Amino acid sequence: MSEQKPRKTPEELRSHRWYGVKDLRSFGHRSRTAQMGFGREEYAGKPVIMIINTWSDINPCHTHFKQRVEEVKRGVWQAGGFPVEMPAMTLSEPFQKPTTMLYRNLLAMETEEILRAYPADGCVLMGGCDKTTPALVMGAVSMNLPMIYMPAGPMLRGNWNGVTLGSGSDTWKYWAELRAGKITEEDWQEIEGGIARSPGHCMTMGTASTMTSATEALGLIMPGYSSIPAPDSRHAQMASLTGRRIVEMVWEDLKPSDLLTPASFDNAVTTVLALSGSTNAVVHLIAMARRSGIDLDLKRFDDLARRTPVLANLRPAGKYLMEDFYYAGGLRALLVQLGDLIDGSALTVNGRTLGENIAGAEVFNDDVILSKDKALIASDGLAVLYGNLAPGGAVIKPAAAEPHLLAHTGKAVVFKDYNDMAARVDDPALDVDENSVLVLQSAGPLGAPGMPEWGQLPLPKKLLEKGVRDMVRISDARMSGTSYGACVLHVTPESHVGGPLALVREGDLIELDVAARKLNLLVSEAELAQRRAAWVQPPSKFTRGYGVLYAAHIQQADVGCDFDFLETDHVEPERQADAASAAARPAAGSSQSGRKDGRADVRMDVKRAAPNGEPEIH
Repeated sequence: MSEQKPRKTPEELRSHRWYGVKDLRSFGHRSRTAQMGFGREEYAGKPVIMIINTWSDINPCHTHFKQRVEEVKRGVWQAGGFPVEMPAMTLSEPFQKPTTMLYRNLLAMETEEILRAYPADGCVLMGGCDKTTPALVMGAVSMNLPMIYMPAGPMLRGNWNGVTLGSGSDTWKYWAELRAGKITEEDWQEIEGGIARSPGHCMTMGTASTMTSATEALGLIMPGYSSIPAPDSRHAQMASLTGRRIVEMVWEDLKPSDLLTPASFDNAVTTVLALSGSTNAVVHLIAMARRSGIDLDLKRFDDLARRTPVLANLRPAGKYLMEDFYYAGGLRALLVQLGDLIDGSALTVNGRTLGENIAGAEVFNDDVILSKDKALIASDGLAVLYGNLAPGGAVIKPAAAEPHLLAHTGKAVVFKDYNDMAARVDDPALDVDENSVLVLQSAGPLGAPGMPEWGQLPLPKKLLEKGVRDMVRISDARMSGTSYGACVLHVTPESHVGGPLALVREGDLIELDVAARKLNLLVSEAELAQRRAAWVQPPSKFTRGYGVLYAAHIQQADVGCDFDFLETDHVEPERQADAASAAARPAAGSSQSGRKDGRADVRMDVKRAAPNGEPEIH
């Protein structure tokens, strides 16, 4: 596709409007560029590449980005471009409260506005930590300039006294063992010092590795690059190669709208399922697709899950870590194993098809990357549940649960919010046993706020001491991709807006049947109607700033938790209605809205920014 387009001329570059015009404004742009030490020959008539860098002193996943950005710049210079580093908001998963998910859309907005407001011809997106990947991609897709995502890469394996540790997964495991009295405080402190020992994001198949792998399968990362560990010298080489390639993409005018199709999103979803990836990918990929004008929904995830085997033997579902995955052949090898479940005709950022990119990839350790006939599980790496408790859907990762809990009925133990849970879960007087169903309310997009990763509710200490290590847990929250357990997540509509989860009471029977895709509250409709009539919506948790914007426009989990005004139909600009006069229409699931007032979500058909379609610059 890219070869069929005529190559751009220097006068057709978007940056020409800043630098190439003979007027007073361009004089100012050129003189201020000279002020920074650059001669006209260094940028005139060359693609300006914005490098969106999410490095910060408080983001451990991106500590190597100070060096990597220089390597990206080197590649841009080598290819005849002009690199411009643009710092953007960091979303540091371990530190940011109440949750990075609250700010995913803010980084997406910042990315889009940076690219719109400055003389960008193309961009390299530097990220990796969980929400950073979808945020950067969402913003760049909305702007629709040539772009490549440059992943941070996973950190090295953790180690404790010869035991291999995986970030997140072993944190939860050994925290439970500490609470149960099975390890000492000294052991716990040694684990703390050995579980994260290099730059890079989580090396389990958590949200970070899930989303970078999905983004490569979408065609937005150079082939094979999402698997390289952060400290590996090949990661530095990848950064320079990415810088070189983005310059060519600008001349080719190869944009996200040329790459992202329903088939490419199917490839991304199939990849997530084959990896037994994070449930967070559901929310993020739906949001990314809707920014592309593609109606990816929960049903499509479930349909693909029924046919896709889990082939990656990676924690938390399996045994190994991302460093092992890379040495075993990485994502390219896994995609080859999937065979005709992957659409190889999808175009990617290097101008070749996905099929061409993975051709010849080999598996070097068949205990890490499995064949279809030796799959970790034959299907259902993820399942979407419906019922009177989740009319808009809920998700569960069956491979992460103890099998006997996948068909279970038990009495609800209800926590009204996170603080209530923290205060009571270890109370010896709590009326709970291993057959109970733990329910957490007020943990969704509005209720928490921000839909934090609270879905892996801690098990009551008195049950841990008896040897119990898994129970059915239900919430409108998310959970870390590094987590495990029989956790039903993303219950939609959330309790804060009056979803049925808000009506669950202590002792109610709840039925979970993963094979039948059911999640039901075994209470009569008449009783539920009485409870609904008595329910009062809690007040908004925001009184100022970004939170007010968030509360007014956030949508529910089943449609990706994006802001209603940032979605767009994927049609050519000349066919777009003007945003100011476009008729408002209800979003999907409008009667179960995420609005703070409980009314139907309304979104405008806003115009995708085209490279030559921004407002005039004066």
